[in-house]
Amino acid sequence: MTRLSSFLTFLLVGLIFFQAQSQNFKQVLQSEISNSNTGVLFTMESGNGDFSWSGATGINDLTKGDSLEIQHTFRIASVTKTFVAAGILRLMEKGILNLEDPISKHLSPNHAAILSQDYNLDQITIRQILRHSAGFFDHTHAPEFFEIVLQTPDHEWTRTEQLRMCVEKGEPIGPPGAQFSYSDTGYVILGELIETYTGKSLDGGIKELLGLETLGLYRLDFERIDPQTDKLRIHQYLQGQDTFEFSPTMDYYGGGGILASTQGLVDFFQALFQGKIYEKPETLQLMLEPVTYASRAQMDYQMGMFKVKVNGKNAYCHSGFWGTQVLYIPEVDLYMATNYSGGWRGRAVAPIFEKMLMEKEKAN
Repeated sequence: MTRLSSFLTFLLVGLIFFQAQSQNFKQVLQSEISNSNTGVLFTMESGNGDFSWSGATGINDLTKGDSLEIQHTFRIASVTKTFVAAGILRLMEKGILNLEDPISKHLSPNHAAILSQDYNLDQITIRQILRHSAGFFDHTHAPEFFEIVLQTPDHEWTRTEQLRMCVEKGEPIGPPGAQFSYSDTGYVILGELIETYTGKSLDGGIKELLGLETLGLYRLDFERIDPQTDKLRIHQYLQGQDTFEFSPTMDYYGGGGILASTQGLVDFFQALFQGKIYEKPETLQLMLEPVTYASRAQMDYQMGMFKVKVNGKNAYCHSGFWGTQVLYIPEVDLYMATNYSGGWRGRAVAPIFEKMLMEKEKAN
């Protein structure tokens, strides 16, 4: 009886502690709501599975006033690049391509003809494209790109159109491999390689190469693929403008395109860093291998992955234009993902990560 009583007391104390900690997390989450950011989704989880917390706060559709919910999905935008990079590295593991291959060896004749007007494709390698050091002008930096997006939001973009914009609206950034210069265009090219060598859509090719469904990782779909994933998609805002009706094709061919929940992103990062995506552990090491240039790079970027600091701790992450970020902090074996429906500006790391890590460490 004494043992049972002690056990029940232990459970009660643990429950009270968890409820108090959960309330603190909710307060941090709610503190991120502002006039410019009306909703936040968040998940954090330890790698060993002994801790997990998710939360949602704020409004989804401002015209209806409905609440955000943790199962909601959102456009992860450039976080898609981590999936694409992993897909290319899986093609490398299969012996289908080599990272030192010139991109001219793998591009379709049509797209090679477009890009070769400005670029020596025999000198640009797959490795350089993965690291954003190929020198491609980013087609999304052309003023015409966002003019079309904002004035004709239902415009149906094609990969060919975006590659043509890279050539017609900008100049090469520099010699291949000389410097880091973030470019959606490069990952649009890599997306084509995945489609070519799997014989599937980019959605299907990534799922096959990474074994997402075999790992039980569902609800990680390109838009317009799974009706339920689409149905769960939230409203995301750009300077107060609802972008819900913007065509997903503006960002669909490798630079972006995936819909996910915060839990889905955490699950994917766990699979990646716990060695479940690649056949060989050396491939993950290759993905995260530091890169140096003659001049210091604007960002610390490897292959589909940034390296940042969160409260002084090293973290691997990727961010997306529509207010999304997912990261892993090896030192504390903690994964976190968030979406700010109105985005956040001016910082490499979403503010909520620093606040939540600090709150969690108070309890340790």
